[in-house]
Amino acid sequence: MSHEPILLSDALASFDALWSPRIVTRVNDYDVRIAKVEGEHIWHVHDDTDEFFLVIDGELHISLRETEGERTVLLPQGAVFTVPRGTEHKPYAPSGAAILMFEPAGTLTVGDRHDEVPDHVDSTTGHALDP
Repeated sequence: MSHEPILLSDALASFDALWSPRIVTRVNDYDVRIAKVEGEHIWHVHDDTDEFFLVIDGELHISLRETEGERTVLLPQGAVFTVPRGTEHKPYAPSGAAILMFEPAGTLTVGDRHDEVPDHVDSTTGHALDP
């Protein structure tokens, strides 16, 4: 991890892969990850952790399957949202977005339970950010 300031715009410009997060820093035992996203992710669940989203650029939709039924939250640029642990969810960005996520180090991007992972989704615990 760098001990220097990191410009998120520079970090985002350093890679092109979609749904393939980069770890920009670590806070205690949590990764701060950024990702470029477009199209759909997959339905998945993180059984033991919440998942925090901040939309840096664009617009992100997150569909949720909750006890009360299914709903979708819309996150414009600058919005934050936390998916509670154990909630099945599917992020998607029809026109593309850049996002920041905050979650425990080692958390798999496709959760603990998920649909089949298509080729365009990177099943990872995050990649190191290239200097």
